[in-house]
Amino acid sequence: MKKANITLIGMPASGKSTIGVLLAKRIGYSFVDVDLVIQEQTGRLLKEIIADRGMEGFLRVEDAVNASLDVRRSVIAPGGSVIYGAAAMAHLKEISTVVYLKLTFEEVERRLGDLTDRGVALRDGMSLRELYEERVPLYERYADITVEETGENPGRTVDCLRSIMEKRIAAGIQEK
Repeated sequence: MKKANITLIGMPASGKSTIGVLLAKRIGYSFVDVDLVIQEQTGRLLKEIIADRGMEGFLRVEDAVNASLDVRRSVIAPGGSVIYGAAAMAHLKEISTVVYLKLTFEEVERRLGDLTDRGVALRDGMSLRELYEERVPLYERYADITVEETGENPGRTVDCLRSIMEKRIAAGIQEK
């Protein structure tokens, strides 16, 4: 069975939402921002969930929401910490082609603003570089496709991704 969705993974500020909206418009898919789904289902901002339940509590909520997504013909943009959720990633791999939007650490650092306000899942005492180094191998492990974004603009990234997806669909390729 063909996977009817595309899931974008990557560091915060990698462009999951921006690229996701543009790609969905170009290929006629719906767009699902999982951070907004979490906020809708809980009635709280991500930073409020983290403040109230702690990082581990937030990750449990995030894992459950991602693992229960029931969408078709959608571009899915989960939070950057989705890769910590085994149930979420198993489900997303089952229902979608997983695309890693790859950036260098320097580019992530340049793009990011206030980490707390963005709801970045950062454990106490952890630096952004440590977070990056912890997550990159997980993104690489789960990715069916990796798109290098450093130095690219969103339009070119979408064009590249659209071309890759059209070739995969034409060839009937669904897995790595």
